[in-house]
Amino acid sequence: MAKIIIIEETTKNPITLMGQRAGVCWGANIEDAEKNYKRGLDCIVSGHGRVLEYVNVEMILDGYSARVIREWYTHIGGAPTRLQASTRYIKYEDFKYVLPHTVAKDEKAKQIYEDTMKAIADAASKLENECGIPREDAAMLLPLGMETKVVDKRNLRSLIEMSHQRMCTRAFWEYRELMRDLCNALREYSEEWAYLVDNYFMPKCEVSGYCTEKKSCGRKPRPSQD
Repeated sequence: MAKIIIIEETTKNPITLMGQRAGVCWGANIEDAEKNYKRGLDCIVSGHGRVLEYVNVEMILDGYSARVIREWYTHIGGAPTRLQASTRYIKYEDFKYVLPHTVAKDEKAKQIYEDTMKAIADAASKLENECGIPREDAAMLLPLGMETKVVDKRNLRSLIEMSHQRMCTRAFWEYRELMRDLCNALREYSEEWAYLVDNYFMPKCEVSGYCTEKKSCGRKPRPSQD
């Protein structure tokens, strides 16, 4: 079961922090938490996105496929950084993998999928143990469907912008599930995070009021050009 764990170094009260940082430059009273909170909200509503970059988010993404993590890495705004479990040290005899929903509901497809994964695991193990092939070379057999683990660090602005693209109906299904898990994990972290997630984490059609994709799902159609 894939999951996201929010690490304690993540900013607990992001809205208050943003208001405090902005208050320094405005010459305001930054000792008053309530005023900082209100100032932070004002910054967000006014579109002062720079303050979003002061909010630190550190998390563990555990059990998602290497494929979706490759897409996760394309969101590099705000200088995020990460560590990922190395394929050089994976235990081939029992490596875990992601089973797509479309495959899981079809018994024949599921059997083919699982047999293939087992064949890969057996082959990689034999290459290493019977043929003396270095583990890092045997790892080349591994599919992108294998599970992986990542320690990720980024800021609020990066996550909000990510949500606009990856909560879209046309986004890769596993990424949509990852975003759902992320939103739930942040909501549970603090009340301020719950507010931010519920009001600013959304597909881009909710931001623009219409779909910007050439091939729309039809949820919010593009206005008529007539």
